[in-house]
Amino acid sequence: MDTLTADRRGAAADFPLPAADLESLGFRRQQIDRLVALIERHIEEGHYPGCQIALARHGRLALFRSFGDAATEPDRRAAADDTLWLLYSNTKVVTAVALWVLAERGLFSFSDRVAEHVPEFARHAKGDITILQTITHQAGFPNAVVPKPAWADHKRLREVVCNFALEWSPGSKVHYHGLSAHWTLGVLIEALTGQDFRDVIRETVAEPLGLGRELFVGLPEAEFARAADMHEPVPRGRGQGRGMRRDADANSPEWRKGGAPGGAGYGTARAMAALYQMMLQGGTLGGTRLVSPRTLQYAIRNHTGDRVDAFMGMPMHRGLGPHLRGTTANVRGLGGLAHPGVFGHGGVGTSYCWGDPESGVSFAYITNNRIPDPWHSRRLDLVANLVHAAILPDGPAS
Repeated sequence: MDTLTADRRGAAADFPLPAADLESLGFRRQQIDRLVALIERHIEEGHYPGCQIALARHGRLALFRSFGDAATEPDRRAAADDTLWLLYSNTKVVTAVALWVLAERGLFSFSDRVAEHVPEFARHAKGDITILQTITHQAGFPNAVVPKPAWADHKRLREVVCNFALEWSPGSKVHYHGLSAHWTLGVLIEALTGQDFRDVIRETVAEPLGLGRELFVGLPEAEFARAADMHEPVPRGRGQGRGMRRDADANSPEWRKGGAPGGAGYGTARAMAALYQMMLQGGTLGGTRLVSPRTLQYAIRNHTGDRVDAFMGMPMHRGLGPHLRGTTANVRGLGGLAHPGVFGHGGVGTSYCWGDPESGVSFAYITNNRIPDPWHSRRLDLVANLVHAAILPDGPAS
């Protein structure tokens, strides 16, 4: 398919990012063609069944394209522009944006202790843990688990979260909390608002930005048919799709509906590119202001310095949701060529989404096979660097 045709395809008139062509937004088409060829080669080689990417700048959508298959068994289903992809930990940024909105409404401060709003959370010596420590992965309970029955029973969820036990002193380490910190933040949202956290995220983020059909934390059953199946690698010759098989847990109704606020969001690549455009445009998208520039300056800054994240094995420069490139030698997912101010987040073994405040560019890359390192990190660096190298300094500001 011609890339320019693909640029415009699926850019519906009511989407908050109007379509434009690559050159008018200051992108080197040759570099983007290399990115497309790389993704097509990955699919041909059997690394993942399908992929979706989106590239935006200065409030316009330059590229939106779907590749390969959303499902492989029992019947093949091609990826389409309305396919919803499991975002995994990209969901953390969506949840964080909802918290930014609630903070602006005066419901809490990030310096508050969680127990000020959820008193039972003080159990097991957790009374002094702040919301800032929780969202920046310094809370001290990275391996705490919420069992499946609590995903839908939010009274039980609160009890489970409040019973989390510390593994080390809060604030003494940076260590990625894969799901535990954001289950805590989900309980906090419910305590602040009296509403299901999934409803709050929809009402404060997705719907105001015009993304109500393309970004979900808690996927309604009516949208299941649009969801791409998540896959996982298996030894060659033992599974479907040349070394891949469906991941039963990640495709379960409980996971999709439960909306784990740290890992079970669903969305399109263009929705994620649009979310980052909101951040790059000072808190507005399509004429709607979600948060203030001052809130963004506070949220998207390095709160953990160059301290090494013990799980990632490198400094992650944690903000309140996204992390930043910084100037350290290694970085995860954002691309080694990235400007130090580039910020974003990834999804385990599958994806990364980011924004570049220097150029006004946002990019989303989402796949549906959970591939471990080292291949995963190597391909993310290559993908991101192809995009960074495509950005010219003369993109129009409007």
